[in-house]
Amino acid sequence: MEKGIDSFMGYLRKQFQFEDADLKTYSPLTFAYIGDCIYDLVIRTLVVKQGNCQPNKLHKRASALVKASAQAELIEKIMPELTEEEVRIYKRGRNAKSYTIAKNASMIDYRKATGLETLMGYLYMKEDTGRIIDLIKMGLDKGEAQ
Repeated sequence: MEKGIDSFMGYLRKQFQFEDADLKTYSPLTFAYIGDCIYDLVIRTLVVKQGNCQPNKLHKRASALVKASAQAELIEKIMPELTEEEVRIYKRGRNAKSYTIAKNASMIDYRKATGLETLMGYLYMKEDTGRIIDLIKMGLDKGEAQ
């Protein structure tokens, strides 16, 4: 098994004796709930790996990439790279009826961000962490190229 998050998932599964879950039964907002954390963890890891600095600077760098408008931009950039299944999961999250209101984002960006988080959560629960990282890298790389 690989080192990193894949071994984390394997160890977590082993220690807590998870049963295989039918992901079709999960709400898109449940995926978004965990996907928000996973996306944030990947971004924070990238920011920290860029070098040691003050936590305030780390927070500002990470916040610029995890805010709803940045997530909406990222999903637009990677949309052509998504599989049919991934597009379906994204749309389920984007179209889900959320009971929270966007604080610092347009409703369109907020819904797109929720869709991205849903996709990240789905891939995480499917234990396809490599795909999570590949998609985030594609989106960030396409952002730098422009």
